[in-house]
Amino acid sequence: MHKEQLLTAVPPVPVRSLPELYAIAVNLAERAAQRYGTLAARTDENFWPVRCVFEVLTTRERDRMESLVAACAKVCGRPPIAGDLRWIPIDLVPPDEMADVGDSGLSTPYTAWALAVRHRQRTFVFWTYVIAVAEDPSVRATAEDLAKEALRDGNLLRRERRLAWRQERETAAEMASRSETEEPMSAALLESLLFKDIVAWSQNLPPDQRAQLLALDPFHPPEAALAEIRGAGATPYETTEIGPIRRRALQRAEQLSNLYLHDADNAADQASMELAQTLAAHSIMRLAGLRNMDSAHRRSA
Repeated sequence: MHKEQLLTAVPPVPVRSLPELYAIAVNLAERAAQRYGTLAARTDENFWPVRCVFEVLTTRERDRMESLVAACAKVCGRPPIAGDLRWIPIDLVPPDEMADVGDSGLSTPYTAWALAVRHRQRTFVFWTYVIAVAEDPSVRATAEDLAKEALRDGNLLRRERRLAWRQERETAAEMASRSETEEPMSAALLESLLFKDIVAWSQNLPPDQRAQLLALDPFHPPEAALAEIRGAGATPYETTEIGPIRRRALQRAEQLSNLYLHDADNAADQASMELAQTLAAHSIMRLAGLRNMDSAHRRSA
């Protein structure tokens, strides 16, 4: 996940009026609701634990929008409009952060709650900047209320994050106790399993797309995959069966990328580090290609 700063740019000019302030706040909540809503709408089965978190977050942001519109109508005599904005509000829920969670096969509810906490922290910092440069007392007072709300909201989200973390620890401990005698899965074994998944995935594709998919694996030439298909006498999978294979391939590809990066960070010497970095680079490029092909398949389905 990207290590983004809490605020990448300060507000360019002071907020001059309450309608402008509310228009900014509504814009921020609307964009957050849209970004969370995209992941809340995901229908793939393996994403459902994370999707549930984004459903909650989407509802919270939509409720926030309605509350802000009502507050503006009460205080200013009308709801905020786009014309009240004198500059485009800073994106506090960047799309690349959302893509990190949505594209990863290793995302968990904890990951989603942690992301939401960071977004509310960023919102608090944003309103603090607004308060610091505002000249209108009513703007400062309202921005202070919004900053306090962001703090309260962040505390609630931290509680959910802690609960998710504890649940994941308990689950991990339970899984570890069941497999105490098992050796950790090696990169070589993961590569072999991923290769078989890619071969199985390719069987459902037209020849040009099959060649494109098989060419993504830097560790197995396409000829080896074609030989395995012929040797196994394999037949194409049903559409309902290939989905889990694609998801499993993406997860294994991500696991391998993380494993090679970890090896590079913990290498004992320069040669080992350079080898691990090379393997990581190839693996990351493969992961990106697999994700692109999976996205194209889901768009065309």
